[in-house]
Amino acid sequence: MNTVSEQSTAPIRLSDYRAPAWRVERVELVFDLDIDSSEVTSRLHLRRDPAQDETLRLDGEGLDLLSISLDGVALEPGQFRLVDSALEVEGVKDGSVLETRVRTHPAANTALEGLYLSGSREAGFLLTQCEAEGFRHITFFPDRPDVLASYTVTLRADKTRFPVLLAGGNPDGAGELEGGRHWARFVDPHPKPSYLFALVAGRLEKIERDYVTADQRPVKLVIWSEANVIDRCHYAMDALERSMRWDEEAYGRNYDLDVFHVVATHDFNMGAMENKGLNIFNAKYLLADPDSTTDDEYRAVEAVVAHEYFHNWSGNRVTCRDWFQLSLKEGLTVFREQQFSQDMNSAPLKRIEDVSLLRRAQFPEDAGPLAHPVRPAQYSEINNFYTATVYEKGAELVRMVSGRLGTEGFRRGMDRYFARNDGRAATLEDFLGALGEANGVDLSPYLSWYAQSGTPRLKARGSFDAGKREYTLTLSQHTIATPNQPETQALPIPVKLALFHRDGHLLPLHLDGYTAGETELVVIVDKGEQQFVFRDVASEPVPSLLRGFSAPVILESQSSPGDLALLLRHDVDGFNRWEAGQQLAVAAYEALRQGTSGDAVSAWCDALAALFDDTAVDDALLAELMTPPGEIELAEREREVDPDLIHAARRALQQALAERIGRDALEARYTALAGETTADLDAASQARRRLKRRVLELLSLLDASRGHVLATLQYDNAPSMTDRLAALSVLVRTDAPQAAAALTHFRERYADNPLALDKWFNVQTQRQGAASLVRVQELERDPSFTLKNPNRVNALFGAWARSNPVGFHQADGAGYRLLAERLVQLDVLNPQVAARLATAFNGWRRLEPVRRERARAAVEQMAAQPGLSRNLTEIVQSMLRD
Repeated sequence: MNTVSEQSTAPIRLSDYRAPAWRVERVELVFDLDIDSSEVTSRLHLRRDPAQDETLRLDGEGLDLLSISLDGVALEPGQFRLVDSALEVEGVKDGSVLETRVRTHPAANTALEGLYLSGSREAGFLLTQCEAEGFRHITFFPDRPDVLASYTVTLRADKTRFPVLLAGGNPDGAGELEGGRHWARFVDPHPKPSYLFALVAGRLEKIERDYVTADQRPVKLVIWSEANVIDRCHYAMDALERSMRWDEEAYGRNYDLDVFHVVATHDFNMGAMENKGLNIFNAKYLLADPDSTTDDEYRAVEAVVAHEYFHNWSGNRVTCRDWFQLSLKEGLTVFREQQFSQDMNSAPLKRIEDVSLLRRAQFPEDAGPLAHPVRPAQYSEINNFYTATVYEKGAELVRMVSGRLGTEGFRRGMDRYFARNDGRAATLEDFLGALGEANGVDLSPYLSWYAQSGTPRLKARGSFDAGKREYTLTLSQHTIATPNQPETQALPIPVKLALFHRDGHLLPLHLDGYTAGETELVVIVDKGEQQFVFRDVASEPVPSLLRGFSAPVILESQSSPGDLALLLRHDVDGFNRWEAGQQLAVAAYEALRQGTSGDAVSAWCDALAALFDDTAVDDALLAELMTPPGEIELAEREREVDPDLIHAARRALQQALAERIGRDALEARYTALAGETTADLDAASQARRRLKRRVLELLSLLDASRGHVLATLQYDNAPSMTDRLAALSVLVRTDAPQAAAALTHFRERYADNPLALDKWFNVQTQRQGAASLVRVQELERDPSFTLKNPNRVNALFGAWARSNPVGFHQADGAGYRLLAERLVQLDVLNPQVAARLATAFNGWRRLEPVRRERARAAVEQMAAQPGLSRNLTEIVQSMLRD
């Protein structure tokens, strides 16, 4: 028996890419499954690149090699060798068949990568997670995305313990075996990379539905879960059908197998996985019912179901050549998911949510030591690059290209991209090349966006010449250097813009080179500074810039509080109306930070008070307009971050708004909204719940006692989790006396519901100040807490460190020390989750001096620990690098 060791930490570089010397034409896998020990027999039909004369080298980690043969002849020890994390075999020819048999240990696999056990030994089930490099934990294989093979998979197991056997592809037979065992075979006719392999085996129940694609293929849709939650899978099934129909209509993409399986698990490192024909989901993105699922979570389930389904073409049929091209499948598919969600729900609100996430997660990433381009130049551990930069910023780059081409042009380009690259492993150059060729446009300048890290800053200056009736808009750009890129260049930035008259109506635009009279147009800023002169402008206008957030940049403008208030009241672009409010709120926040009230505070409060009384404003949009930027976003504007000062100023800003609207008006609005409360999922009902929560939060700032009474009544009478959790959050955040009883009730009610119990952990991490650290320490001793479950870890430590700045950033460094200690413990169990959670330290260098030094000490403490995984090592070393 031979065991393969772990990989080295040597960096992988994009510049070193070479096509594989050996490919696999077909792979035949036979699994003999059991919880403690599973055996995998693999037959690889190999093809050699005649231009390369290299020894066959197959990836493998943590495998016990039991036997090996080449072309039917068993190999002697001298004919193969185990080197680092690979199996090297001599004497292999083009067309040879290599057979290996290995043993894996699913129950001992706490990293949840490869083949592992989800749940308990008695009731859990086996499943796999292979992206990015998990297949090498299952069998020896050239585990890279540009090796595409057809798969035939046979599963064998005890029928009583594992009655359900699933793998990717189409079913191709099943039967009984001796000793109470059975088998099932699956064949995938579509070549795929190893990261898309999947199997599931265990006791599961199902719901199913028949579906007929637009090209008349009958498909069986099946969702599997453990028996006690199968009734919570119906919403996901509806979302899946909506996703399939939308992709047929919007992109002309049809499903291509006879069956589509989806499986829910509570033990999963990611949100979900798009394995060909067998999607595996973290249960939090699949299970849904009004009693335990919030409105936001319903939308997340719909979005993630769509995202994984859309991968069938943007990721599976056309995959990425190497992991440097990860955004080719993820950024593109996030964009497609966003389009779908906009069509299914409110387009302006979806855009607001997406940009808020970008600013909350990706902008800080770009501004810290973990900054990296959408297509990085190198990595040590690819799992560390499943980041907001690759996903969310990557989606924004696709959106820019889509806006450049227009709806019809983008669809034309996508048709060419899919047709040209079907069954291939593609690159970003292939993507932009196909889109550009289909439209007669050179899109290669947009490659610079993929290569440069950091968030560009776009500065806008306007000047009006009354005599010439001209308005000159000067736009300049600059990207601050990041740790891995000391030099930056100008990028092509599409700026969608409009001009408003001071009375609130849109002006016709007259700009050389553009159709005269349009009220909105897009200009491309691709130099350090450019001027745009608008003619026939009668009076000084108010510019509305970056409409719809047409590029992922930070806009710095000279807009006065009055100008922003005008856009907040009158802009017809829903996103820019909200954006004007955000900019005005920032101006008001900065005035309060400096100890003054200023025009910005009154302008923000007056504009929102007027909108509060305007019944024509959508409830959900009003809730967003009344919410200033969060503390994390505000921190990005500070040279030195003091979380306590930011929290105090933001609270004062909200207090000013609540006082301007008035206690009576707030309570009257709350009472009206509460009187219409239902558990319905239609847009109007969700909007009312959204606004009700915001009004209750503001009311609690004015009159805490009255807010506590109303929140308690809302909690007691809530018909849905949305209202229940909103009320509980207000009670906890405001330290209400009623909070303890509500938390006890919540815990008892949802004791057997892991996803709801995650909310119980999460909401308590949002206590303010030192009380939050004490409560986190108490909660980690709770019998239901475990470091082995990623959802539970993120519900406690993730929510606390990422979403509660004043709680995590204790001035004495106690929060930093606690998280660092837990990360080292977690790293032993699950390196992926530990590394992702460690990014909570990303902004430590910009903290005020006392906190900065204590955060540095905590990161150095982690770095000094022996035996850290390469996942966590890469993160902490990057954060400490000058």
